[in-house]
Amino acid sequence: MARTRRTTVLEAETWLTRELEGYRGEVLYGRLTATPWPDGPHQLILTQVFREFCKAEGRSGLKCLQGIGLWLPTGPDDFAVPDLSIVDADFLGTHVQHNCHAPRAFRLVLEVTACNWSDDLGLKADCYAQARIPVYLIADREHDEVLLHQDPVDGRYPAPQRYKRGQTVPIPESVGVTLDLSVDALLDGDG
Repeated sequence: MARTRRTTVLEAETWLTRELEGYRGEVLYGRLTATPWPDGPHQLILTQVFREFCKAEGRSGLKCLQGIGLWLPTGPDDFAVPDLSIVDADFLGTHVQHNCHAPRAFRLVLEVTACNWSDDLGLKADCYAQARIPVYLIADREHDEVLLHQDPVDGRYPAPQRYKRGQTVPIPESVGVTLDLSVDALLDGDG
């Protein structure tokens, strides 16, 4: 009798991203998710925010990166790939596995909502809070607002601050940079 080996969730994620061209995988609470690569407006937003952070990062000892893996404490194989992250300059020394880095290197993560917007608002907020990410910023295109989560306590973020069009979002000092981001730019990518 032949015995079959069970595929691990990380093996399944590797297969998924190889076979489903144009998708990236993440594992949140042991659940494998597949997300299509960002659309044009999504990329414009990331480019605009990236430029703003890059202007400030040289003075801060931080790095602004897109698509870096974040190892999560929510399950044995859990990880996310935030759209944009602000990390400590020495983040390379925090590699865990599967091209992911330990949460302690992350100061801020940004997600721009897409077709999986409910994950960004729910599952990822929970995962990032449990990972003790100091600041989680969501450009919520589905609801036309920006949410700022900060300072998790006991694995949960307090209620987010909400910002509407025409306002600016002050990046908290805990990130290590002084920066105000336009809500319009965070939702549209226009500078």
